[in-house]
Amino acid sequence: MALLFPQHFGRCIRLLPVFLSLLTLSVPINSQPLQQGGELLQMTVQQYCIACHNDTLQSGNLSFQTTNFSQIIRGHGDTPERLLAQLRSGRMPPADMPRPDSKTYASLVDWLETEIDSLAAASPNPGRTDTFHRLNRSEYANSVRDLLSLEVNIEGLLPADDIDAYGFDNMTDVLNVSPALMESYLSAARKTARLAVGEAPLGPIAESYNTPILLSQADRMSEDLPFGSRGGIAARHYFPADGNYDLTITLHRNYVNYVRGLGSQHELEVRLDGKLVQTFNFGGEEPDVLQAPASYAGNQFGDSEWEEYMLFADSNLRIRLSATAGPHVVGVSFVRKFTEPEGVLQPPQSVFAAAVNEMRDGDAAVEQIELTGPYESTRATDTPSRRAIFTCQPSIDSARAQEACAYDILASLAQRAYRRPVDEAEVNMLMGFYQAGLSDGNFDSGIQLALERLLISPDFLFRIERDPANVEPGSDYELTGIELASRLSFFLWSSIPDAELLNAASTGTLQNPQVLEQQTRRMLADPRSKALVQNFASQWLYLRNLPSLVPDAVEFPEFDENLRDAFRQESELFFESLIRENRSVLDLLGNGYTYMNERLAKHYGVPNVYGSHFRRIYLDGEIAEQRGGILGQGSLLTATSYANRTSPVLRGKWVLTNILGTPPPAPPPDVADLPESGSDGQPANIRDRMLQHRADPACSGCHAPMDPLGLALENYDAIGRWRITGEAGLPIDASGQLPNGSQFYGLQGLRGLLLERSDEFIGTVTEKLLAYAMGRPPEYFDKPTIRSIVRNAALENHSWSSIIVGIVQSAPFRKRRSES
Repeated sequence: MALLFPQHFGRCIRLLPVFLSLLTLSVPINSQPLQQGGELLQMTVQQYCIACHNDTLQSGNLSFQTTNFSQIIRGHGDTPERLLAQLRSGRMPPADMPRPDSKTYASLVDWLETEIDSLAAASPNPGRTDTFHRLNRSEYANSVRDLLSLEVNIEGLLPADDIDAYGFDNMTDVLNVSPALMESYLSAARKTARLAVGEAPLGPIAESYNTPILLSQADRMSEDLPFGSRGGIAARHYFPADGNYDLTITLHRNYVNYVRGLGSQHELEVRLDGKLVQTFNFGGEEPDVLQAPASYAGNQFGDSEWEEYMLFADSNLRIRLSATAGPHVVGVSFVRKFTEPEGVLQPPQSVFAAAVNEMRDGDAAVEQIELTGPYESTRATDTPSRRAIFTCQPSIDSARAQEACAYDILASLAQRAYRRPVDEAEVNMLMGFYQAGLSDGNFDSGIQLALERLLISPDFLFRIERDPANVEPGSDYELTGIELASRLSFFLWSSIPDAELLNAASTGTLQNPQVLEQQTRRMLADPRSKALVQNFASQWLYLRNLPSLVPDAVEFPEFDENLRDAFRQESELFFESLIRENRSVLDLLGNGYTYMNERLAKHYGVPNVYGSHFRRIYLDGEIAEQRGGILGQGSLLTATSYANRTSPVLRGKWVLTNILGTPPPAPPPDVADLPESGSDGQPANIRDRMLQHRADPACSGCHAPMDPLGLALENYDAIGRWRITGEAGLPIDASGQLPNGSQFYGLQGLRGLLLERSDEFIGTVTEKLLAYAMGRPPEYFDKPTIRSIVRNAALENHSWSSIIVGIVQSAPFRKRRSES
């Protein structure tokens, strides 16, 4: 075709007259279907492509002038796939260049795809994964959870992992190991082993839980807090040992450091696992103390006692509570006053004032709770972790019984941690650490030290795949059942295999396609498959970007932490429902429902939704047109905007990259900024300003297929709110036209366009999932496999399970190419 990459467009057009004479060598053709022999294909290429793809210009580093098209398909690496991607997207030839009629064009694309896939089937290449694949931070936490029944605060133990160019943090090319990371692993192993075994720390330790200042505490904050409550926090805290712990509560303050909300009385409750432990009362008129209203505004001093009270009103919000070792929920919340309607969201206070800490008063709110302890502690007696570890309890008086029990415990832990059978030498190595710990303490101390060693073993920290000794270099081989089980569990659960999966792997049945499919569907139905939402979807849909987004507080004063969290929960619950209910991948673009609470419903303009809890909301009428599918959700719309305005470029790029699978090239380093006004100096909307930007031929090639997709979403502002006017109060024009002539308007039209190109969308989802499953970016030789999975999944309406099963049963997932 005329161009392989749009950045060559200007260069090609400028030199086009030089090559017009070449067109006289071509033979005009009609729209009859192309034959497999490729003769008409070659003529088509000569007529429509050689103006730019010739020996002199070589646009996209490709020439068809003297090279037979069939030769390029058979012997030029990723070139055929790049050609196919450009043709499938309709980018080539450019819109203002001669093009074949639609029938010839479709025949050309189908012939090219068939040829590529036939060659791949005759000579498949499963690719090669790295021998050592380090667990990322999320996989480490999940593995500890499933190995030891212990939820660890992983953010406090290990640093965040890098994200690779493909958008995921489980890719081997970014999972490096540094000396600093190894120090973190050593520290994490010590802390994790101590918590799991239940040995009391050497002294009291403090851990705090905070609420953001932009979090409105006007309603019930958690399912772990009682009905009739408002505000506060529910913290899931792991108590390291049986004993007493101090709980200290700190309240939010205003801009002069006075505790907020003291003008009225408040009742604050403390609960442990839902049971009321203590009630505090504060605020309102104090006996014999007159409030000085002017002083509360901070501009003059009033009664000294009241001034002191406003500064230190929360100093007595302390309690010592008794807790057993293990996980417990500590809840702190206000009792809702009888004048406050339950489940009805109150008008929010000024978020901007809170952001700059200028809230003069406002309602009382919890800023932090801190737990310190244990005091008067004893060793943990019974916790989920101890039950997972201590599968036997030896007689204290029998050294032989202790050693036999320790051997059994460590052999069981090692097999689960290493995800494979272990031999006697490996267990004996751990027993050496057990003996060292035993000599310095007792049986539990020995197990704890051996567990520390296990948690820093390369067999735990890495997924290891080694070439068999008898395999020829550069040849393909089947993974062992153990290796396949590990791939499967980290794909679906981001964690270690369970007993059933390991048993199928050890007995050799997992490599049977029927057993592999049965295990895959079983694991998808397991709650642990929520890892696909938390790790795959959250990165693909930019949900992990939400915490770092800071919309301009002046432009969007209504944006707060409650809305940010509502955005995240809506998208997570929506994606989780698609997986759980095995819906079609296409339902991601819209299927008639979403999830909302009252805060989000008000933001979207949806009536009759009350309370802080999320529930499924079925959409109809205008709301269905505005909010159906991921493209109408506030999470994505906010993540693809700037702080103070929308960005059709960011939104269009996201659609191109993550829906259609045709990411645009990187912009040139000297790209000009978007004009601030129209060409006449008058206020202009974003569309007109972008048209000025695209007047440069060097810019138009990239922006032409991208900007219309983003402009279709202009009815949503930078925090995902529906609007009909944009900048300078000018009406929104959400129409779009792609270089191939396709026209659409708004979200509904964009949805229709994407559904017309559903194979591209489903192919992109499959490609993203395959990359996530393999821990490596897909290569050109993976593309035929991806297309095969998509074709086979059509028999099940492209359900999520059909795509996932197709990936699991594909050659790249089940096989590996040995090192050359």
